[in-house]
Amino acid sequence: MTDAITTEIIRHGLLSAAEEVARNLCRTAYNTVVYEIHDYGIGIHDASGDVVADAPGIAIFTRGNDYGIKKSLEFLGADAMRPGDVYLLNYPYWSSAHTLDPLVFAPIHDGSELIGFASCRIHVLDLNQKDPGYVLDSTHSSQEGLVLPATRLYREGEQNTDVFNVIRFNSRMPERTIGDIQAQVSACVTGVRRTQEIARKYGRDSLLDAMRAINEHGEKLARIGLGKLPKGTWSATDFVDSDGVDRETLVKLTATVTVTDEEMIVDWTGSARDVRGPINLPRGQTEALSSLIFKALTTPDSPVVAGNFAPLRVITEPGSVMHAVPPMPTFTLWTGLLAGEVILKALAEGMPDLVPACSGGDVCSMMGLGVNPRTGEAWQEATNEAVGFGATRDADGEDGIMHLSEPGCRNNPVEVLETKSPMIIDSYGYRPDTGGPGRFRGGVGVSRVYRFTAPATGICLVYKTRTNPWPIAGGDEGEPNRIVLNAGTEREVVRGGSYNHLKAGETLANETGGGGGYGDPFTRDPAAVARDVRNGFVSASAARERYGVAVDTTDFTVDAPGTAALRAAGR
Repeated sequence: MTDAITTEIIRHGLLSAAEEVARNLCRTAYNTVVYEIHDYGIGIHDASGDVVADAPGIAIFTRGNDYGIKKSLEFLGADAMRPGDVYLLNYPYWSSAHTLDPLVFAPIHDGSELIGFASCRIHVLDLNQKDPGYVLDSTHSSQEGLVLPATRLYREGEQNTDVFNVIRFNSRMPERTIGDIQAQVSACVTGVRRTQEIARKYGRDSLLDAMRAINEHGEKLARIGLGKLPKGTWSATDFVDSDGVDRETLVKLTATVTVTDEEMIVDWTGSARDVRGPINLPRGQTEALSSLIFKALTTPDSPVVAGNFAPLRVITEPGSVMHAVPPMPTFTLWTGLLAGEVILKALAEGMPDLVPACSGGDVCSMMGLGVNPRTGEAWQEATNEAVGFGATRDADGEDGIMHLSEPGCRNNPVEVLETKSPMIIDSYGYRPDTGGPGRFRGGVGVSRVYRFTAPATGICLVYKTRTNPWPIAGGDEGEPNRIVLNAGTEREVVRGGSYNHLKAGETLANETGGGGGYGDPFTRDPAAVARDVRNGFVSASAARERYGVAVDTTDFTVDAPGTAALRAAGR
């Protein structure tokens, strides 16, 4: 049995290895979504596929990597995996994501013994899906691009040229796609090398003992956290705007959460079935998003390890929007971003002091593509946008930060987007009055306005525009997300998720939602309302109408008699 001090040294060594994997990836990737936004999931896993160390990126990616490795082990068998092998898996029902989020992983051997895996998942630009960029309206998995089910990219250290040729001839952007996949390979090889060095330094048995201890300790921490939660069963429903095909029909997501002394059960029974469009989730992603919320409640201050999720049980119905089965389309995975807050909505019934109100509820992604007149080459760039967070029992929601499903991610800087594409950012800033009023205010969203200097397609991935972010304890709803084309002109159009073909000179505004409020707005400290008006988060008129606070806009002081009259009148 490895002693506690050595186990802790090995744990930090594995965490360091995962961070080095991430740095290697960001140095070598071709795609700004990877090296600027950190749209990746990276892990070091034990021989059964359970993660023991990760590097923060997209949280649900890392947890989904476990699922994909386990499915690959079932498919191929551990004995088939040789030293020097590197695999790619993007079969959605196994990989936990859509076809453009391939999982690349490499077995780690010490001599001939399999001791673990290194994994790296990113978003690549094109694998011959039916539409360039992103697919919003597929109705069958065959429309969603090239599928590779746990296929060797490298066989015992030698490149499998046949597979790379298949990828090259099934991509509209072969150089960047191949380059990004090779960056994943390089990253995984780094993880393999560093883990083998740990095995050589401390001994194979010590490493394997430490991996077991890491996950056993992770489970103990989770059970301690679970024991502190209120016990009961609560349900909630929320909606995705549409499935991209039946565009007028809201898609229902229902979660029933049960907390006992032994486990948390997240039951998605009752969520929509027979969803035609590509918002259906692979089972692995449903497990991953449920895991994200469970970890936030039980072990938020420790790194992710598989043991953290031993007390979590996820129930789904095969064939539902939360458990896609072949050949259900899965390309637009926004259900997985919105569904986490359905769990929080259920928990808010039983533990309102422990969870936040709803955030803006989306990652509000905008992807532009076309032909760049400066180079004559195809271009494709994307960024996710910040939203307002929901308020809590004792704090305002954060203003304009990345959605809770992407805690390790950033957005794409203005300078990068303008350098690499024919887009100019006309304006970028907070959206006043979008945060839900309350004793504690929901955070406000942001607005970024793109002006296209050449004909282009703007693909908007925004699927919470038709329902408002929900509040807690008597607070008010936040304002929802929206996309505005050509604002202030006779061609102005307001919409949500969509393909938009724009001419040179036309604009697209990505306007994100604010979080829900917590508590009665008329009990908010008037000085806090005046501060919000001064900082531009709340307008003077909204301060009067929604908080009952009269603010002097010359010096941003509270008009005490006016405020007293407003609040007495119940306004």
